[in-house]
Amino acid sequence: SGEAYFYAWARQRPEMVAAPFGAVKDTGILSAMAGNGLTLVGMVAALPFAARYLGADEFRILWLSALVILAISMPVLLFSRRVFSLPPRMLGWVFAMQCARILTTSALLALSWHFAMPEVVLGVWLFLVAGRLLASRLPLVPNKDLLFANFAILLIGQGAAVSSLIALTAALTLCAHALLMLGWGGIAVARRVTG
Repeated sequence: SGEAYFYAWARQRPEMVAAPFGAVKDTGILSAMAGNGLTLVGMVAALPFAARYLGADEFRILWLSALVILAISMPVLLFSRRVFSLPPRMLGWVFAMQCARILTTSALLALSWHFAMPEVVLGVWLFLVAGRLLASRLPLVPNKDLLFANFAILLIGQGAAVSSLIALTAALTLCAHALLMLGWGGIAVARRVTG
């Protein structure tokens, strides 16, 4: 729905881009690239905490996951001139906004978990945010929140409390998306009716 709204918005502004579909495509690709890049950065930042919780097999899986993320991203980087349709300056701005979005939501998520369960050290929550970013990048996993909840329970224990906290977070995210979609859709309909 976000891409559809963005496409409709870009289509109404022909001075911005000649082809709105190209802008939507570029934004989607840059969102994925920002997610991949920040997942790798989060994995590196979480390594000091990971050393306490992960064994040799888990580290091997972690490095293989990093290689998969890099392998997925490399073709886009190599063929960027053929892939993207927006000018480089605008691509940089979109990429920066996508990175800011991911960093902000990840930091706020770690803080909200910390305030909900203050007995757990903030560093563990930051490690879990990196794990959540990694889980969100995994292909062919139907329920990433369930996978992440199991990972968090294994890591810090307190099964019922952690699973309830993560379920609440997932539900609040879905509710926020629904409210934003209804709100922006209502504004668009009101503008069309009055204008």
